[in-house]
Amino acid sequence: MGLTEGEGAYCNAVIFLVFFCLLAGKSVPLRPENKEIGMTGQKAPTALGTEKIGKLLMQYAVPAIIAMTASSLYNMVDSIFIGHGVGTMAISGLALTFPLMNLAAAFGSLVGVGASTLVSVKLGQKDYDTAQRILGNVLVLNIVLGLAFTVVTMIFLDPILYFFGGSDETVKYAREYMQIILLGNVVTHLYLGLNAVLRSSGHPQKAMYATIATVVINTILDPLFIYGFGWGIRGAAIATIIAQVISLLWQFKIFSNKDELLHFHRGIFRLRRKIVMDSLAIGMSPFLMNLAACFIVIVINQGLKRYGGDLSIGAFGIVNRLVFIFVMIVMGLNQGMQPIAGYNFGAQQYARVSRVLKLTIIFATVVTTSGFLMGMLIPEKVVSIFTSDEELIAISARGLRVVVMFFPIIGFQMVTSNFFQSIGMASKAIFLSLTRQMLFLLPALIILPRFFGAAGVWYSMPFSDLLASLVALVMLVRQFRKFKRAEG
Repeated sequence: MGLTEGEGAYCNAVIFLVFFCLLAGKSVPLRPENKEIGMTGQKAPTALGTEKIGKLLMQYAVPAIIAMTASSLYNMVDSIFIGHGVGTMAISGLALTFPLMNLAAAFGSLVGVGASTLVSVKLGQKDYDTAQRILGNVLVLNIVLGLAFTVVTMIFLDPILYFFGGSDETVKYAREYMQIILLGNVVTHLYLGLNAVLRSSGHPQKAMYATIATVVINTILDPLFIYGFGWGIRGAAIATIIAQVISLLWQFKIFSNKDELLHFHRGIFRLRRKIVMDSLAIGMSPFLMNLAACFIVIVINQGLKRYGGDLSIGAFGIVNRLVFIFVMIVMGLNQGMQPIAGYNFGAQQYARVSRVLKLTIIFATVVTTSGFLMGMLIPEKVVSIFTSDEELIAISARGLRVVVMFFPIIGFQMVTSNFFQSIGMASKAIFLSLTRQMLFLLPALIILPRFFGAAGVWYSMPFSDLLASLVALVMLVRQFRKFKRAEG
């Protein structure tokens, strides 16, 4: 079965995005000859306290932004081809899988974030033996957790999907997609876990290239499997797993190189209690935040199913994919800010801390304001990327306008939350992250739909954004008053 004219045109558009990713990846130079570049591929710590803040922020943030943007495009590709190649109910079925994918990511971050942090610490302490064992434990832990998640979820897949807001029309598509994704879940866990270790062990560019490679491969395979082979939504899932398998094999090749400081060898794969417990303890914070996000998406889906029907769930899936691009770019900025703010806070150079925070907030606000303008000025055009169904386009466009209502201030809220994490105030960071979801969004999702129906579900999101940003502002002002007293 060949591509129609519309499908062919759309494939060209996606290939253009992939080409952009490749060019962006090439624009980040590898400069091992620079003596200021340490084993992490970034400037030596002393430069963090002396180099111009703007230059530092760009150097640290650009690779992260490219990787994050590639990751968001990776998530979009399946939605785009499924929407045009399978149908509107398939889009809604795919949206049902979001909580399950978030839950899988939560378990992945439980190991990956914790282990990569431990690797960085041990390398800094020159404890290379323990760093090697962490690498081996990451491999084994991801296999164990990945298999356990697959088995349990496979057994209860249908009840889970119906609980997430599914109907007979949408669950069949969600089931077809998730069965393939779950069979490859171990691969996904290993790919994400090893990429985190790759980044923390001195290869941030290689980790970025692995992410971009999955986007390119997935984008090439999606139209072939969905349209060419006629595999439908299963084809999209197969393309996703094959893309991750290829990147995983490349990661294995890197970590099998004996010239690498961290590499696979006999004796590092036995699970060590301290390594496991420390990794899980460090990874618990992102795990809980991903878990909260999973729960919130379930509540949103249930509300939209009850008050708006299957198409409303599909519309949320489309809107979520679009706003996620801008959120991921801000997350990349946050990753760039983190080491600069942390180092200068430790050095008590509060003026530099203030400068990097202000610059990051300005850049983040520009990004989220761009998302706001997109959602307000051309919502129909951007949502039509995912579907040609007029009713779904109309619902998605209305939803997008509502969701981005207070988007210009979202960048501030996200940066502030990450800022507290950067300077070691993890409890404040977790509080700000969970405030929007659990303290404001959850009650709004329960109360507003009772009075305003499906519109109440949509308006709950900007309502919580506004309140969370106000809380972030109060906490940030108090913190900077402390900085001023410390300087005085």
